[in-house]
Amino acid sequence: MRLSKPRIAPLSDAELTPEQAEALEAFRPGPVLNIFRTLARAPKALKRFNDWGGYVLSRRNDLPAREREIVILRIGYLCRSGYEFTQHTRIGLQSGLTADEIVRIKQGAGAGWSPADAVLIKACDELHADQFITDPTWAELKAHWSEKQCMDVVFTAAQYTQVSMFLNTFGVQVEDGQTVDPELKVS
Repeated sequence: MRLSKPRIAPLSDAELTPEQAEALEAFRPGPVLNIFRTLARAPKALKRFNDWGGYVLSRRNDLPAREREIVILRIGYLCRSGYEFTQHTRIGLQSGLTADEIVRIKQGAGAGWSPADAVLIKACDELHADQFITDPTWAELKAHWSEKQCMDVVFTAAQYTQVSMFLNTFGVQVEDGQTVDPELKVS
């Protein structure tokens, strides 16, 4: 977590305008996460964000869920987004990642991965560092993944870079009862 308190506070149900309440309907029933309660302050942006994010997290994204979560977690870690890494640790475990693999995501591509998993992490590292995947890494991606899956690696990394930027900058805090990875806590 970059900030110990929000710069932009999440909205309570009592604070919602009709337009904000409508924007949050997509996340109900059930508890609405702080990320969405914060983004509801810009309801038109939240709607569009949800449309694109819905693609990235859906079966229309051709990356299998486990591999998609490798990309999301690596980007969240590289962006130092405690909120993102916390939320997607849970989702990653539900998607087939082990607790050991989540620890190794933080360590990088050389941490005992299969070649197909290692290149996903390597692609994330390059995208994060230079907003570009080099020719050798692209060739390696293409050896393991279809062209559409390679596109979805970039789409997923880009989406979660954006998400990490506003989570970090707005100071979105994890939900009550959640614990941020010690490496990503406010220093």
